[in-house]
Amino acid sequence: MKYDIVCFSHLRWNFVYQRPQHLLSRFSKSGRVFFIEEPVWDVGKETISIKQVNKNIWVIVPHLFSNTDRNFLLNKKKEVVDYVLREMQIVDYIFWYYSPMALPYSSHAEPALIIYDCMDELSSFKNAPATLKENENKLIQKADVMFMGGYSLYHAKKHLHYNAYPFPSSIDKEHFFTARLKTCKEDLYKNIPHPRLGFYGVIDERMNMQLLAGIAGKKPHWQFILIGPIAKINEKSIPALPNIHYLGAKRYEELPAYLSGWDIAIMPFALNEATRYISPTKTPEFLAAGKPVISTSITDVVKPYGEKNFVAIADTADEFTAAAENIFNTILVDRHSYDTWLKNVDSFLEGMSWDKTWDDMKTVIEMAMQKKEMKNLDKSEAYV
Repeated sequence: MKYDIVCFSHLRWNFVYQRPQHLLSRFSKSGRVFFIEEPVWDVGKETISIKQVNKNIWVIVPHLFSNTDRNFLLNKKKEVVDYVLREMQIVDYIFWYYSPMALPYSSHAEPALIIYDCMDELSSFKNAPATLKENENKLIQKADVMFMGGYSLYHAKKHLHYNAYPFPSSIDKEHFFTARLKTCKEDLYKNIPHPRLGFYGVIDERMNMQLLAGIAGKKPHWQFILIGPIAKINEKSIPALPNIHYLGAKRYEELPAYLSGWDIAIMPFALNEATRYISPTKTPEFLAAGKPVISTSITDVVKPYGEKNFVAIADTADEFTAAAENIFNTILVDRHSYDTWLKNVDSFLEGMSWDKTWDDMKTVIEMAMQKKEMKNLDKSEAYV
């Protein structure tokens, strides 16, 4: 594609490496990406930071004062968009939205195409802006293409847009296959013994801390590893038990080494509005690492992973411990059982990759672009 992408995101580029980074990094092999983050407030001086983080990727961070009139602030944000387009000589471009809240200060521009990559039901998240739903409805009306980050989200919203497609979480298999090489250096875990049950990801209101505490309390000799940034909750929310170990956030490049030191991967998600439509990227990542997985009954985990017996589903502490004991007593002690399980997992994962996801998305985008160009051509000919 001959276009640049200007992306509006509620997530920061350096927060957690996930869907936006996987997709936009692949686009950047053929075009430029300008990743506009939400403002940083009240840091002493109003400015616009433009930082190149990769060969063809720039991250833009506005630094603004919050104690200003709402309309004045809206105009300031519009000026940021205009400044980036002008300063970086962006002429032919696509607007790619993760955050509907960016629509009010970007709708004045004239992109060649508008894409809404709806990766989550953001309105259900803690501290969601009151106007998020309203802005999302407007964005859906303006968008030429709407992608959805999971099948449950797609089925809930596909009726809202004429050109909607499900693109659930995918995987960089080669990256996580390295966890199977048993390359974990034990000093990563210092004096934390086996068995180890681990989770990595953003630790926020989607985690069921009560469930985690219940499991850890029932099995004090099992060690529970938590890796990832804490967001929107207090660190004191993590149960203060001697067998629960919070190791902080780690870089994406480090994750396979930490994974290789686990016995079982766990996803103790709460079952609430914030998790109703999630499609955890970590599900195929854990499996690619060769780790048995236990999860609560998240819809996009149950189907397909639970139904195919790749992931054990458990919603209570008793169910979790029973599932883990079953794993310890079967596939983790019987090499044939493990190899059979892993062979089935690998067969399922074979056709899954972020490269394929991006190629399929690119086909949809090119079709939408051609359709829009033809429509604009028809309009121009009508005035001849």
